[in-house]
Amino acid sequence: MPEQPGTDEHRPPVRIERDGVVATVVIDRPEALNALSPDVLRAIADAFDALRNEADAVRGVIVVGEGGRAFVAGADIRSLSTLTPDEGAEAARLGHRVAAAIEAFPAPVIACVDGFALGGGLELALACDLIYATESSWFGQPEVRLGLIPGFGGTVRLPRAVGLSLAKELIFTGRRIDAAAAESAGLVARRFADRDALLAGARATIDEVSANAWTAVALAKRVLVDAAGTPTATATEFEVAGFADAFRTDDMREGVAAFIEKREPEFSGR
Repeated sequence: MPEQPGTDEHRPPVRIERDGVVATVVIDRPEALNALSPDVLRAIADAFDALRNEADAVRGVIVVGEGGRAFVAGADIRSLSTLTPDEGAEAARLGHRVAAAIEAFPAPVIACVDGFALGGGLELALACDLIYATESSWFGQPEVRLGLIPGFGGTVRLPRAVGLSLAKELIFTGRRIDAAAAESAGLVARRFADRDALLAGARATIDEVSANAWTAVALAKRVLVDAAGTPTATATEFEVAGFADAFRTDDMREGVAAFIEKREPEFSGR
C-alpha cells in the first residue's frame, strides 16, 4: 500500500519501549499505515540487534504498529516503483534480513496485529513466533495485484502457517481474510476484542513464558526455527542436538532437582 502524505520525517520510524522483561518494538509511521520503507526495515533490524545485546534481560518482544489502523499495511510502494531488478533483489534481501533477525532472537516474539497486515506486513508478522490480533484485523498477500510476488518470505512462511493450498489461494488471488478466518486457518494464535486486550494478552503470555527456564525456551525456539520445512530426519537431528544442549545448562539441573524435591524451581538463565 502506498505511503500516505504527511509523514513526519524527523520522528524515528521505529522505537523500543521497555517494561520489565518485555520489550515492545513499535513501528511508528501511522500516516503511511506503517508501510515498510527501506529505512523502516533497517530500523526494525537495528532494534532487534540492539535487543539481542541485552537478551539476558528480555524474555519476550511485542511488535506492534502505531495508529490503530494497521500493523503494517505493506511495503512502501513508492520506494519500490523505480527499482531495477537488481535493486528489487536487494530490497527483498533487506526484508529477509529483518525476518532473520526476528527468528534468531532467543526470546519469543509476538506480532500484535490491530488493523491491516498486508503484503510485507503479513510477512513481518509471519517471521514472529506468534500472531495475536484484534477482531478488526485483516490479513493478505496482495502483491500479484501490483504485478509482484511476496518478497519478504511470504511464499516460504505462509504455507508453513496455513498449509500449501490456502497459501496458494491467498497469494494467487490477493484476497484478504479477517481475523476469524485467520485464526481458523492457524495463522492467528489468539483473537482479542480490542487493542488494549490484545497488548494485555501478549504481555500475559510473555509473563507465563518468563516463569520457565530461559535456556530451555531459547533452545526450543532455535530448534523450531531450524527444523521448519526440513525433512523429518533432519528435523529430528536438530531436536536431538537441542535436547543434548539442555543437559549443559544449570537450569536443567535446577528444574529436575526442583521436580524431585517437590518445590518451585529457581532458574538462573544459565
